[in-house]
Amino acid sequence: MQILIISIFTIGYLGIALEHPIKINKTATALLTGVLCWTIYVVFSSDKELVLSELSHHLGSVSEILFFLLGAMTIVELIDAHQGFKLITDRITSKNKVTLLWTIAFITFFLSSVLDNLTSAIVMVSVIRKLIKDSESRKLFAGIVIIAANAGGAWSPIGDVTTTMLWIGGQITPVNIMKMLLIPSLISLIIPLVYLTFQLKGSVKKAKEEEAKPEEVHQVIIQTQNSLIMLFTGFCTLLFVPIFKTLTHLPPYMGILLGLSIVWIVSEILHSGKDEEEKKPFTVAHALSKIDTSSILFFLGILIAISALESTHLLTELATWMDKSIGNQDIIVVVIGLASAVIDNVPLVAASMGMYDLTAFPTDSKIWEFMAYCAGTGGSILIIGSAAGVAVMGMEKIDFLWYMRKISFTALLGYFAGVVAYLLIFALLH
Repeated sequence: MQILIISIFTIGYLGIALEHPIKINKTATALLTGVLCWTIYVVFSSDKELVLSELSHHLGSVSEILFFLLGAMTIVELIDAHQGFKLITDRITSKNKVTLLWTIAFITFFLSSVLDNLTSAIVMVSVIRKLIKDSESRKLFAGIVIIAANAGGAWSPIGDVTTTMLWIGGQITPVNIMKMLLIPSLISLIIPLVYLTFQLKGSVKKAKEEEAKPEEVHQVIIQTQNSLIMLFTGFCTLLFVPIFKTLTHLPPYMGILLGLSIVWIVSEILHSGKDEEEKKPFTVAHALSKIDTSSILFFLGILIAISALESTHLLTELATWMDKSIGNQDIIVVVIGLASAVIDNVPLVAASMGMYDLTAFPTDSKIWEFMAYCAGTGGSILIIGSAAGVAVMGMEKIDFLWYMRKISFTALLGYFAGVVAYLLIFALLH
């Protein structure tokens, strides 16, 4: 059974990677892979009820991520419909590719530590769409957004799902993780930026915008006011998500749905005097129609396939095998980080948390700090290695192999540079 599931997952993974040559949409491949993995599991299992129970359990976790993604993307689309991002892009005046690259990267890095890597990636890709017309250049910038979002999320207890898991589980404390991982995470971003700086030349072209006629000036003022209100409301609701989670202990998707409802109500109030036809471009229904639902279904397929690997204990067995065959904990954690580029880092970290007991490895031990860094930043090496990568892949239609050719090597350089930085900092402080 396990060999069959591994074979299906491997073939499915190759199908996703070779989407363009084989001309089969990656979403269809991901969904087929996920369903087949669970089908093999239930067919070969003697306890069907247990399998169904496990599937329901995993579906709950997967649904939380999907609803979070859906809510965040809808909020971003509503801000965009009101030209909220134009207020940001108008203030980023540089057209020089290198200057713009560093600006976008650092905004993403620090935004990700406050929001989370998924939301930050969605927001920043929406921003670069306004700044860059050329599709190829935009993809390169989107690649850096993925690296910056994952690096920014790794050093903050609320910036990445795995870091939050370790925090809630009692493996790390917020102040210590920020102190230990800020510099390694920053280095993991700066190295790719330096590498790309020597490759980028010239300036970017912005999409042309029509100038307002004199009789439209009043309407433009009203539009600017609405843009400011929606941008402020949208960002405040996104920033409130981690606070809401801390205060209520409810999962993040509840916070994002609360935020969506508030943004929705504000949008309705702003356009209450208009008829249905005029209101249509500013409604949630219209925003939902603009969201790439195939990327959400792709996410669903990938996550249920990985959950099958977790339920059949393949991930736990992999972790145990590494512990026995490799032995050195630092190398094991680095390998877990590299594996998170292929397999979602959440089940990998969950399996690792089960392997190492808190009595043997107490709160803020080296293994937990190092794992938070490696699992968080390792996902940038491949585009499907992180939630941010999958979301950007769908939004910008980035090909798996394109990312591997253009971004993976720079992300790998940054990853190992951060590894060295962390080990040096730990050695100096201990």
